[in-house]
Amino acid sequence: MAKRDYYEILGVSKEASEGEIKKAYRKVAMKYHPDRNPDNAEAEEKFKEAAEAYEVLSNPEKKQQYDRFGHAGMRGGGFGGGSHVNMEDIFRNFGDIFEGFGGFGGGFGGGSTRRASGGKRGANLRVKVKLTMEEIAKGVQKKIKVKKYLTCDTCSGSGAKDGSSYSSCSTCGGQGYVRKVSNTFLGQMQTTVTCPSCHGAGRVVANKCGSCKGDGRSFGEETITIDIPAGVTDGIQLSMSGKGNAGERGGSPGDLIIGIEEVPHEYLKREGNDVIYTLYINFADAALGTSVEIPTISGKVKIKIPAGTQSGKIFRLRGKGLPAINSYGVGDQLVEVNVWTPKDLSSEERKMMEKLRESNNFQPNPGKSDKGFFSRVKDYFNS
Repeated sequence: MAKRDYYEILGVSKEASEGEIKKAYRKVAMKYHPDRNPDNAEAEEKFKEAAEAYEVLSNPEKKQQYDRFGHAGMRGGGFGGGSHVNMEDIFRNFGDIFEGFGGFGGGFGGGSTRRASGGKRGANLRVKVKLTMEEIAKGVQKKIKVKKYLTCDTCSGSGAKDGSSYSSCSTCGGQGYVRKVSNTFLGQMQTTVTCPSCHGAGRVVANKCGSCKGDGRSFGEETITIDIPAGVTDGIQLSMSGKGNAGERGGSPGDLIIGIEEVPHEYLKREGNDVIYTLYINFADAALGTSVEIPTISGKVKIKIPAGTQSGKIFRLRGKGLPAINSYGVGDQLVEVNVWTPKDLSSEERKMMEKLRESNNFQPNPGKSDKGFFSRVKDYFNS
């Protein structure tokens, strides 16, 4: 089943402000909140879907990436979408959205036993990946080594020595949330907010893990496999959810932001999804015609140069360009012919050229058939 547009899910336009996006998400999330729709699988899926949309549209970098490339540009990003969304992660990251709405707080609700871990979310990581034009044309899988904070193996990220090393939070009495009463012009209003002491966990660590000293993580190195879709462009950023630094004391991990850097090709130049190759031929080949071998992304091919080819002539090789990241289209390869003029002539060559110069056939006579560069480019796009 095709993924729905994120803007459609939240019911906002692309021009919506950050505040409008947040307000729209809160409205949808409240409608399909698990506490309001117990044992309703359809409502839970819509709740997850809204969280995924908000996770992207509330992040300026991810929103820009989504606006340019759609869902194809979000591979590995967000919560993952659909049934793969972790409900605990939603409330851990966006629990504040529900504060001030009855019993909805950082957990599933005032009466729910499920709470956030209480840890601090890990920081995002940024890496650069260099790709050749050949790799961009087909898509590629890259394995990179990243130095970052990893979840502690001894305590599995909890920061506690063992299962009995916890004590109930004295601030919230183990509930994970506290109630606040505020005076408004409508009278007193009671709201539920995440406990500031245990951050929603309902418990605190009494005896810390000896390996990580209670932090729940340690610095190390991880090999990460990145699937990069075909057609990416230089400067685009991809996101892998949960592949950043591990969170403190069981907090959710940050994201890995992958910046794409395109390695210049030895012969080809990229223009959007098209590639351009400049072919130099000598005067004789231009006049008499010839066949030449030229490089393309997929290997060398032979093309025919007709007799009388003028300098600046553009040939098109259909489908020899790069694929579009968000569609099924493929660009072309443009071959621009440049007739090479020798700078130094031997005495014999000079005599030959002097003789040819007097020939009527060698007098410039462009007429209507010789078009300028922009006219040739226009003909290319209209053909």
